Amino acid sequence: MAKKKTKSLRCPSCKTIVLAKDPEFPFCSERCRTIDLGKWASGAYKVSTAISDPEVLESLIDENGEARNKPS
Repeated sequence: MAKKKTKSLRCPSCKTIVLAKDPEFPFCSERCRTIDLGKWASGAYKVSTAISDPEVLESLIDENGEARNKPS
C-alpha cells in the first residue's frame, strides 16, 4: 500500500513547517498570522500587477486625466 502524503508548507513568517491539518494553517501560530497581516497593512507587501481591465482603469482616472486619490 502507498502511504498518503501529509500536505505541509513553511510558515510565511518564521519558516516553521506547518501541516495542513493544523488549526492556524498556513501559519504556525496566531502570532505569525498577525505579523503577516501587519506587513500587508503597513505596505511591506504589495500586489504589483498592471491593471488590464479598462473599466477599472477608467474608474481610477478622473475627468482631468489625473489619478484619483493621489497622495498629498
